[in-house]
This record gives sequence, structure tokens and C-alpha cells, in this order.
Amino acid sequence: MTLPQIALLALAVGLAIGVGLSLLVAWAYRARARVADESSLVVPDGVTAVLGSMDDAACVVDSSGLVLAASRAASRFGIEVGAPLENPELRQLVRGGRAEGGSASESLRLTRGGLSLDPRLVSARASVISPRMTLLIIRDVTEQERLDQMRRDFVANTSHELKTPVGAVTLLAEAIESAADDPAQVRHFASRISAEASRLGQLTGRIMSLSRLQAEDALSDVRPVAIDEVLATAFEAHVVQADSAGVEIARGGDRGAWVRGDSQILIEAFGNLIANAVAYSPKGSRVGIGVKVVDDVVEIAVSDQGIGIAESDRERIFERFYRADEARSRRTGGTGLGLAIVKHATQRHGGEVRLWSRPGRGSTFTIRLPRIDAPPRIDTDKKNKKRERKAAKAAARVRNGEHE
Repeated sequence: MTLPQIALLALAVGLAIGVGLSLLVAWAYRARARVADESSLVVPDGVTAVLGSMDDAACVVDSSGLVLAASRAASRFGIEVGAPLENPELRQLVRGGRAEGGSASESLRLTRGGLSLDPRLVSARASVISPRMTLLIIRDVTEQERLDQMRRDFVANTSHELKTPVGAVTLLAEAIESAADDPAQVRHFASRISAEASRLGQLTGRIMSLSRLQAEDALSDVRPVAIDEVLATAFEAHVVQADSAGVEIARGGDRGAWVRGDSQILIEAFGNLIANAVAYSPKGSRVGIGVKVVDDVVEIAVSDQGIGIAESDRERIFERFYRADEARSRRTGGTGLGLAIVKHATQRHGGEVRLWSRPGRGSTFTIRLPRIDAPPRIDTDKKNKKRERKAAKAAARVRNGEHE
């Protein structure tokens, strides 16, 4: 082999060795970087930024269950950075996600802040983001579950309530047919059909009113509303009922208060309170309607001297179809929706409704609404006084037996 050939061979061997060594060094660096990544507990900046902007509870945990980063909402479930993930169900979910090599999800009942009396339904998902880190997202779906249950209850209760008058009308129609030769019985059953039809119409109307109030749409006719005018209209609509029951309605308190809202909805809400107060008051008692302006709030209270509400019923009294006294409500034609309408009407106007009651002493429902200044050049005092005089004359006619 000549000298040039030997030199070329040596050069080729040296080049091969150099390339091999370079590849070996590169592989070693990559292997070390991969091992460093697999053993690193540093949360990537992008993940930290996402956690900081999340409304849901979320956290990043390592393979031992230690919380490395968390969103602000995670503290509601007792999840804190630097502390281990305490909940055994969440730890099991994280292990399940790692075992499956990707992600795992499950619906769980968790407590908030260590309060065992406040279980929350959550949808939890664990996703592996690195060999040693797992992202855990906890979405509270308790409110959604509650709304779904309310919707199911509403449909079930409505179906049940509608069946009663519909079934009664059917039976009464059959009774009329079988008593066709007895005019007295026909008149009796016909009057019963009229009463059931009226009850059915009232129930349907209130269901529609409540559905509109619970819809997401804004109030359709929002404008300045005079409380004096609303109360005068509501009083006028129930003066015959009050006189027939032997109950006096008295109006007192501040005048000239204004709020912003839908007058028809407010009239229905106050009318429901007055109707309930009259229905549950004994003969010879008084229902009081008082108005008080306190800073930027208008308080309208409707008080009665009736049977009162037991403490066990006060938490549920505003529920749809709930009746504290089922038998009495049936006798007076109640639908169980009046106070639910009051509650939702008040909330849609940015206010709240409060209840004070003592069994045997009566009840007071107070609606608190945001006050506004009276619009310029609007004076409704004459109109309100005219309404009140008209209502008083109607009451006098009822007392004198002139009302049919």
C-alpha cells in the first residue's frame, strides 16, 4: 500500500471516529435533557398562565400527589400549592389518568373548605402533561344539577296541578249528562265547572307569568313606576275579595316613591301578597300596606293578622307549588305559585323580599326595591286618589249588598 493510500485510509478512519464521537456526545446530551425533563418539577410558564386565568378549580400535581401549581378557585376545595392532594377520590383519578397514559374523567361529590354539609357535584378530569406532572381540572356543576332538578320538578308539578281541574271538569261534564232531567243538579254542576275552569285559567296564567320571569330575557317594558299607582291598582283589584272575607285593607306610609321596572309585573306581585294576606286572615281583621323610603331603597310591606307561617315552612314558602296549609289553599283556590312569582318579580327588579311571621300572630312580607328620583313633570297624586275613592265606593257597594 502506497503512502498516499495509507494517508487517505487514516483520514477516513479519523473522520469516522470523529463523526461517531460527535453523534455519541449529541445522544448523551439529548438523553440527559430527556432525563432532566422527566424528573423536572418545574411547571411550564404556559401552564401557569392558563391556571391564573381559569375560573374553574384546577391544579398541577406530581407523581406523588404534591400540588405544584393551582388556580385561585382551587382553594375552595382545599387544594393549596406545596401541599399534597388530600382528597382520595381525586388522587385515584390522577392515578387513573397516568395509568391510561392520557386522561381520565369522573363525576364526584366533593366538599368545599372542609365543610361536610356542603357537598358539591363536580366534573373532574385528569390529563397527563409530562412524565411526572398531571393537570387536574375540577368543574363545579352543582348549580346546573339544581336547575335541571328544578326543571324536572316544575314539569312534574305542573302536570299534576293541571290534571286536577281538567279531571274535575271531565267528571262534572259526565255528571251533567247523567242529570240532564234535573235542572237544579245541572245548574249546580255547571257552576262547579265554571269554578274549575276559572281555577284552570288562573293556574295557566300564573305558570306563564312565572315562566316569563324565569326566562333569561330582560324585562320588556322598563320605565319609571310610581309605587302609589301600583299599590292603588293592586288594592282596587282585591277590594271585593277583602270585603267578601270581612277583611279591611289599610294603606299607609310614605308617598311619592318611584322605582324603575315593569308596572304590570309589580302590580301582579303586590296583588299576590294582598290576595294571600286576605285569604289567610280571619274575618274582622286588617291587612296593612305600608311604604317606607330608606335612603336609596323603597320598602313595601304587606302585613296580616292571620294564622302565620311555621318556622319549618319559611325556607320553602317561596318554592313553586309549595303550600304551608294545603287544605286551606285548596279551599281558597290557591295555586301555590303566588309567592314564587313575588320572589322572581322582585329579583328581576334588583330587589329582595323578606318575611317575618309568627304562628297565630300573622305575617309581614316586605319587598325592597331600588329607589329612583321622580321623573320631571309627572304628578299622579290625583290619579291615585281617584283610584282609591273608586275602590272605596266598590267596597261600600259590596257591604250594602249591591254587588252581584
